[in-house]
Amino acid sequence: MKITFVSNYINHHQIPFCDALYRRLGEDFTFIQTEPMEEERVRMGWKDSLKELSYVKLLYEEEELCRQRINECDLLLAGWMEDPELIFDRLESGRPALRISERIYREGQWKAVSPRGLAAKYREHIRYRNKPVYLLCAGAYVASDFTLIHAYPGKMLRFGYFPEAKRVEQQAEKPKDGPVRLLWAGRLMELKHPEYVVRLAADLRKGGYDFRLKIIGGGEMEESLADQIQKEGLADLVEMTGFLPPEEVRRAMEESHIFLFTSNHLEGWGAVVNEAMNSRCAVVASEEAGAVPYLIRHGENGMVYHRDRYEDFSGAVRHLMENEKDRERMGRKACETILKEWNADTAAERCLALYEGWEQGNITFPAEGPLSHAPVIWP
Repeated sequence: MKITFVSNYINHHQIPFCDALYRRLGEDFTFIQTEPMEEERVRMGWKDSLKELSYVKLLYEEEELCRQRINECDLLLAGWMEDPELIFDRLESGRPALRISERIYREGQWKAVSPRGLAAKYREHIRYRNKPVYLLCAGAYVASDFTLIHAYPGKMLRFGYFPEAKRVEQQAEKPKDGPVRLLWAGRLMELKHPEYVVRLAADLRKGGYDFRLKIIGGGEMEESLADQIQKEGLADLVEMTGFLPPEEVRRAMEESHIFLFTSNHLEGWGAVVNEAMNSRCAVVASEEAGAVPYLIRHGENGMVYHRDRYEDFSGAVRHLMENEKDRERMGRKACETILKEWNADTAAERCLALYEGWEQGNITFPAEGPLSHAPVIWP
């Protein structure tokens, strides 16, 4: 079986999934990168280590080879790319393909009525509704967007991003004594609402809670948040680290008790949720981000709040701080969710199984997790 995965560029959230396919297929797996990585993401620690990944081919350096691997593969995986015409002939071939997409109407589903937009969506998606082309929904609200344009009927499946999944024995131990350690990580920008956690820190201090908060990341809100921390007199409780390499972010997660994820509906997925769950954190997360409805079952392996309700967010954190057993139970269950189901190896196995089922004329889908049927959840 030959599998080709085409996307704009590879990043450290995709590499474990690609590695899992490469372990199973060897040279029969190829990742085609269609453009160089953005400089901002390189600065964030998504280092361009393509030379170490033998399965990566660059369209802008080996175009003829890349086009050949797209057109001749048994199963095509296709993420976002600037020029989707690159894969149109392959999608028309009658051989199976898996399109991977985040939301297409993230800023408002009213855009689905645009005639010009619908014409483009017809060319890229709708016309393949009767072909063996499936949509892998990288976010819980993706299926609702594509339902509006009547694309991929009965062929929308749960998917996402699959950062490295570490076994418990590979992780650092969490502190047993002392303050409860809270962590927030991401780009400091409006859609991620980092100001929520500074407000939370001020409220927790007033409430007499024993805690330390670490904020990892940089961005447009960095200066204003630092000023807010100084104004509130929180410098002894809140640490801002700036951007850290991915391995240091994971270490910080492993050493934290509660992970705070405050992104709104503009967050397509949110791979830090996978990583924090794998790191045995009790995650408090906004329901608006794409990963959350797929990964978190409220009160079982994390806690979910509505993004506009700060009181719900604060209340969930207070509950976890006051109830150590709940905090530890949710952290263990979160890790189990990643290690048993939402991981790169499971996703890779299920992609291979889908192709084998198609080849035999009998495709079956799992009940839960990657490649299970995606429910239509309206944002």
